[in-house]
Amino acid sequence: MSTLPAPSADQLAHSQHLAALIADQITAAGGWLPFDRYMDAALYQPGWGYYSAGSRKFGAAGDFVTAPEMGSLFAESLANTVATVLAACGGGEVLEVGAGTGALARDLLLALEAVQLPTHYRILEVSPDLAARQRETLEAGAPHLLSRVSWCTTLPSGFVGCMVGNEVLDAMPCRLVRWTQGQWWERGVGLSATGLVWAERPLADLAAAAHLPTAGWPDDYLTEIQPTAAAFVASLAHAVEKGALLLVDYGFDAATYYHPERSEGTLMCHYRHHSHDDPLWLPGLQDITTHVDFSAIWQAATDAGWALEGYTAQASFLLDAGLLEALSRRDPQSTDYLRQAAYAQKLLSPAEMGELFKVIGFSRNLPLTALLPGFGREDRSGGL
Repeated sequence: MSTLPAPSADQLAHSQHLAALIADQITAAGGWLPFDRYMDAALYQPGWGYYSAGSRKFGAAGDFVTAPEMGSLFAESLANTVATVLAACGGGEVLEVGAGTGALARDLLLALEAVQLPTHYRILEVSPDLAARQRETLEAGAPHLLSRVSWCTTLPSGFVGCMVGNEVLDAMPCRLVRWTQGQWWERGVGLSATGLVWAERPLADLAAAAHLPTAGWPDDYLTEIQPTAAAFVASLAHAVEKGALLLVDYGFDAATYYHPERSEGTLMCHYRHHSHDDPLWLPGLQDITTHVDFSAIWQAATDAGWALEGYTAQASFLLDAGLLEALSRRDPQSTDYLRQAAYAQKLLSPAEMGELFKVIGFSRNLPLTALLPGFGREDRSGGL
C-alpha cells in the first residue's frame, strides 16, 4: 500500500517468512484456511506472529496507543472497582489478561497500594517479548511491588479475586462470513501465483452463525463472528472460585453490530498509527482487530456461569468509578494536571474513546451489597 510507511528490509523479510509459513499451512489444509486460523498465525505464530515477535506494538513508537499508555487516570478509576471486588472476596488476587506494555499493571498496583493491594498480581501473557517489556515497566515504575507480580501462560484454578482485560477480545481470531444469494459463505485465505488471496466457501458450520439476526440482510453483507473470544470468556468462569471479571474494549451490542448498513464488517488493521482494512498485507507487521459483539460475550459468559454486573460506555464507567475525583487530586496549576485533563477528555469524549469503548462486568459467587463502582451511572444491559 503506497500510502503507508514502507517497512525496512529486515521487516519485509520477516513478513515474507511468516507469509511462507502461512502458505505451508494453507497447502497442508488443502488449499484454504478459514480466516480465524489465518488471523491466529498472523498474530500469534511462535517467533513470527505480530504479538510473538520483538517489534514495538504499543505507544508512539508502535502501531497504536491504548488508554493505559496515555496516563494513569484510567487505572486509578479502575482501581476503585477492583478494590471493591477484593474487599468482597475478603482479599484475593488480580489477574490481568494480555497486559500490553505493563502500564496498566504498574498504575493499577500503585493505585491499589493506597486502598487494598492484592495478595498477588498475575499477568496472563502468551508473548515472551511482551512479558519481558511488562517486567521492565514494573521494575522502572513500581519496583517495590514487583515481588507481588508473576507471569503465566495458562489460566490458574480456584482463582479468588478480580480479572481484568483491556483491549484483549478485539485481537482474538474471528471468523468472516458473508451473506449473498440467500446463504452464508465463509471467507478464508487461499494461494495464487502472487501470494495470499481471499477465497470463500459455503459456510459448513451453520450453527456458528445461528446467533445472527435471521432476516433483513442485504446481499453481499460481510461481517464477523467471534467464537474464540466467547469461548475464552467462558473458560475464565471455570478458573474462578469467587470473584469478578472486568473487560474493556471497543464494540457494540448485537443489534448495532449487525445493523444492515454495517455491510463491510468491522475488521481493521493498525500499522504505525495508520488504519486500513487489508489483513493480508504484510502479515506479522500489523495488528488485526475487530470490534467486539458484547451480546455474544454476555451470552457465552452467562451460559458458563458468570453473572452480569453491568454493561455501559467507557465514559459512564470511568465517571462513576471516580475519574474526576482522581483528576482533582492533582495540582490544577501543574503541567501534570493539564496533561491529565487532556487525557481525561480523550477517555470521556463521545468523539474519542468515551462512547465507542464499552465496559462489561461479571461476577461469580461474589457477595455484593451494591453495584460495582462504574456501573451505577448508566446501565445498558437491557440492550444485550
